[in-house]
Amino acid sequence: MNVSSAVVKVKEGQLESVKLKLHEVENCEVHISEGQKIVIVIEAKSIDEEVACIRKIERLEGVLAAQVVYSYSENELEKEREKIEFASEQPQWLNDESVKAESITYHGDLRKDKKKHI
Repeated sequence: MNVSSAVVKVKEGQLESVKLKLHEVENCEVHISEGQKIVIVIEAKSIDEEVACIRKIERLEGVLAAQVVYSYSENELEKEREKIEFASEQPQWLNDESVKAESITYHGDLRKDKKKHI
């Protein structure tokens, strides 16, 4: 599940008509409006679905722009949690007393670096 918030800027005098149109857009919920801006929340099953929703909103008559302000992807978080859960706590070579610290070059992931410098 992806949850995003966006600000929709509308043409002057078209706030109410755009709000009505936004209520008809699937996965879109109108939260607040002021002046020529509307704050919406989009709940989608995937990033592709989220992007398609924003693109649809951008094409609505009276809309000047629709920009995502915040985005959260539950699926991506779960994938990262699984990586951590199934990974060993630390590579065994890190506890090897015969490996000199100055011979280790860090490239962002110690698990990928194993055996390179031993």
